[in-house]
Amino acid sequence: MILGDLIKRYRSETGTSMEQFAKKSGISKAYVSILERNYNPVNGKPVVPSLETIKAVSNAIGMDFNDVIATLDSNQPVAIREDKPPIPAGFQPLPKRDRIPRVGQIACGEPILAEENIDGYDEVPSDWHADFTLLCKGDSMEPKIKDGDVVAIHCQPMVENGEIAAVLIDCEATLKRVFLFDDHIELRAENPAFATIIRIGEAMNTVAIEGKAVGLCRKL
Repeated sequence: MILGDLIKRYRSETGTSMEQFAKKSGISKAYVSILERNYNPVNGKPVVPSLETIKAVSNAIGMDFNDVIATLDSNQPVAIREDKPPIPAGFQPLPKRDRIPRVGQIACGEPILAEENIDGYDEVPSDWHADFTLLCKGDSMEPKIKDGDVVAIHCQPMVENGEIAAVLIDCEATLKRVFLFDDHIELRAENPAFATIIRIGEAMNTVAIEGKAVGLCRKL
């Protein structure tokens, strides 16, 4: 018996889905599938699980590590050192990620990243250079940004005309395209059904640009 057969037998006997087993073992769902198929898509050869992978499977199925080793066939190759699971052809490894705060309701008079404004944290690609995220509500920025999207923001006090920015108006953060003129500022929605917000003269001081939108995360 190879390790993949042991996993399949356990899943069949317990009614455990591949996704549930992946979560329980800490092994990615993609690698669980590769183990069960015993096929390495990178080189076309049988899978060589590491001792760490076998330990993770042992813990997940509730068997002693040594008992699992004894159960495996003598022709089951095992890697002594920990290797990263192979990445299937056509896929790229996940980029390095940063954990940044998600800003919710804004407290009047407080900086946007004040502790009381933080609802939680999100992980986004490091090369976005993002400082915080916003959960989008409503459809004013559709079709580009949809209701429920999480948009990553890089803190900066100014943006180029036409760029999407997180803007603070009356203690509420909103996403709009910014157009700055000598005597007024326009905050335009992407959705033409929404009116442009205009602040003229001294009223321009009520608008604060908190940062530029640099990326978004969307649940498919």
